[in-house]
Amino acid sequence: MINQKNTGIRTVSSFLVKLTFVACLVLVGLTVHAQAGSTTFGIQVKPVIPLDMFNKLVTVEREHLKGSVELTGGFAFGMTVRVGITNAISFETGLGQIKRRYEYSITNDTSNYSESNKVRYLGYELPITGLVHIRLGEQMWMNAALGASIDMYPSEVRSLVDEGSIDIARRYWAQLGILGNLGVEYRTRKSGTIYLGGTFHRPFNDLAPFRLIWGKVGGAAYNLDGTIDGSYLTVDLRYYFHEDPQKRRVKRAKK
Repeated sequence: MINQKNTGIRTVSSFLVKLTFVACLVLVGLTVHAQAGSTTFGIQVKPVIPLDMFNKLVTVEREHLKGSVELTGGFAFGMTVRVGITNAISFETGLGQIKRRYEYSITNDTSNYSESNKVRYLGYELPITGLVHIRLGEQMWMNAALGASIDMYPSEVRSLVDEGSIDIARRYWAQLGILGNLGVEYRTRKSGTIYLGGTFHRPFNDLAPFRLIWGKVGGAAYNLDGTIDGSYLTVDLRYYFHEDPQKRRVKRAKK
C-alpha cells in the first residue's frame, strides 16, 4: 500500500499558480521601470527545502515488510539569462543541475531487520519563465514569475544495504514541469544585482518509479514498488552581472 498526499500537493500547486498569475496581472498595471531591452547573465544556487506538504515521504508495505523513501534535501545550481522585453516584463531562461537527496529504509518485522541508507538522484533543468517587476525603492525590486521547465534525467540509480537494495528508474529521460517564483532583488549601480527568493517546482508526471528489494543471499527476494513525486521547494540566491547602460544605448543606436 502506497501512502501519498497527492491532494495536498495539488492544492498547494494550484494555489501557487493562481497567486503568481494574480500577482502578474496586478504588477503589469503598475508604473514600473524595469531594465527594458537589456540582456543580463547570472548565476544561482538553490538549496532544496523538504516539506511534508510536498510528499517528501513515501511508504510502501506488504505482509511483514515495510519500506520508505524520504526526500531529505538537495542542492541546485546553474546559470540564468534574463531578457528585458518592456518596462514591466522580461523573460528568463538558463540551465541548471539539481541533486535530490533521499533516505530509504527497509524493515522486516519477522526477522527483526531494519536498515536505512542514503541515495542521490541527479537531474538537469531548462526553465523558461515570464517575469513581472515592481519597484519597491530606489534600488529594490520585487519579481513574480511563472513558467515551465524541461527536466532531464541522465541515468537510473541503485543503492545497496546488507539485506536489500533500492532501484530508482527513469520514467522518462525528459519531461515537463511547472514552476512559480517570488522574490526580491537589490540592483546596485555598478556591481550587479543580488536576488533572494523562492521557487516551487512540480513535474507534470511523477519523477520516477522505485523498487525496494529485501532478501538474504541465496534466499527469495521480495519487492516493494512505489513512485517518487519529485515536487520541491527551493530558497534561491542569485547574482546577475552588471550591464553598463551606456553600452546598452550604443547597441540600440547601432541597430
